[in-house]
Amino acid sequence: MLKIIPLGGLGEIGLNMMLIQYGDSLIVIDAGIMFPEDYMLGVDLVIPDMEYIRLNRSKVSGIILTHAHEDHIGALPYLLREVNAPVYGTPFTLGVVRHKLEEHELLSSAVLHEIFPGDHLASGAFDLEFIRVSHSVVDGVGIAIRTPVGMILHTGDFKITLSDIDGMMTDVNRFARCGEEGVLALLSDSTNVEKEGYTISDKKIGETLESIISKAGGRIITALFASNVSRIQQIIDIATRRGSKVVFNGRSIEASVNIARDLGYVRMDDEMEIAIEQINDFPDDEIVIITTGSQGEPMSALARMSSGIHKQVQIREGDTVILSSKFIPGNEKAIAKIINNLYRRGANVIYEKISDIHVSGHAFQEELKLMIHLTRPEYFIPIHGEYRHLILHARLAEQTGIPKSKILLAENGQVIEFDENGGRMQESILTGRVLVDGKGIGDVGKVLLRERRKLSEEGFVAVNLAFDEETGVVLYGPEVVSRGFVFEAETGHLLEDAVCVVLEIIEDTAPDFPDRIKTIRARVQSELRSYFNFTIKRRPVILPFILEV
Repeated sequence: MLKIIPLGGLGEIGLNMMLIQYGDSLIVIDAGIMFPEDYMLGVDLVIPDMEYIRLNRSKVSGIILTHAHEDHIGALPYLLREVNAPVYGTPFTLGVVRHKLEEHELLSSAVLHEIFPGDHLASGAFDLEFIRVSHSVVDGVGIAIRTPVGMILHTGDFKITLSDIDGMMTDVNRFARCGEEGVLALLSDSTNVEKEGYTISDKKIGETLESIISKAGGRIITALFASNVSRIQQIIDIATRRGSKVVFNGRSIEASVNIARDLGYVRMDDEMEIAIEQINDFPDDEIVIITTGSQGEPMSALARMSSGIHKQVQIREGDTVILSSKFIPGNEKAIAKIINNLYRRGANVIYEKISDIHVSGHAFQEELKLMIHLTRPEYFIPIHGEYRHLILHARLAEQTGIPKSKILLAENGQVIEFDENGGRMQESILTGRVLVDGKGIGDVGKVLLRERRKLSEEGFVAVNLAFDEETGVVLYGPEVVSRGFVFEAETGHLLEDAVCVVLEIIEDTAPDFPDRIKTIRARVQSELRSYFNFTIKRRPVILPFILEV
């Protein structure tokens, strides 16, 4: 029995993790994170629930990474704490992984193996072949997984381009040969299924960028994803033709460029690059800065430039700022704030809504259809997308001629089984999202998030009291302190009256009253909550701190 078990990425954007299991052989494809949603206050990132892997750790023969984006490799440090298995990835992917594992102090114990498109890998009961795919990061691969039941074809994140700028076009010929061999099930990227037609070519984006930069008279500041090595190379090439100096600014982009240069994916003359401290030594029209912050990240280099707090770069009249990336849903307000601040400082700002300066790394509808036609799968399983994306991709597959009965629409945790009788959906396993907050993994749950939300919306009022343990006499307090509730200097009477409410509770509760402290604590919470709701229509969190000394 062959099992396909998605632990993440089917029903959301991000969190990609897929298990392929046959008997005692199990491989993990990708280990991604998702960035926290608005209600996840204080949470740093989200990873898939790995309980199934933990219970089957002895069966894991390999961890396969399709490419170097965080939604595919970000959870790897947490996975490697659960299972000691070899990790396989292309050179750039493993370059980024090494940097990540070093930060988590796991590099020395990790077993990393480089793979290349065209390579075959035997892992447990599986034979894996890696197929080049084009994406918004270099060195992406899809995987043909030959199993005792048949071939499973996993596209990874891909697009099909008619022209390339980095020699990394999706290998449609290899996918077609897999189709000739026979594909039992195609697992295909659904992210851009809502987009009609084909993706814009990277060459077209390069022409647009060159036109913008050639017309600019001042400094060029380009913000993009650190992993978008192809775009970085395009900007370097434009700067070369312009006779400009290039500055890389931002920790993630500097790390990404160093990895890419070592591997030969970024090429530039050494004298072209200057340090950020040297930008004032050259005319403005000879400076091109490549930086981070295209998603409005609050502490990114671009955000600090827009706020005027960047140590070396002060935005001024004549600067051209290019945001060469897509606005990720949820980041629009933060990005708009940066754009507005840049305009206030005199910069000209170019972004995707006013110019074609970004191309998606995910296939549009016609490319998705082409992948199905090339591979001719018996079964089709849409992956990587929110539920609406999976539904729309399933409908698209049906339009290409795949019978509805052979389209398996799964969500996270649902087990898909294949044997000699075909494929079917089975019962789900326990899975979900684990929240990471600092060094805490999974210790932030719904109750804690609810408390954080209430604190963020209503603030809190703390009541400090100390009693003599023997006599029950008040030794200290009551002291009433608020944070995020009212401004004490302007509404001091409100807190003074709250002290009176507490004093009345103490007077009503005699020293010999059973469970006196517990009773006072409960009454303080209840009656102060009612008092504030009545007087000011607010509901702060009430925190009584009562000591017996």
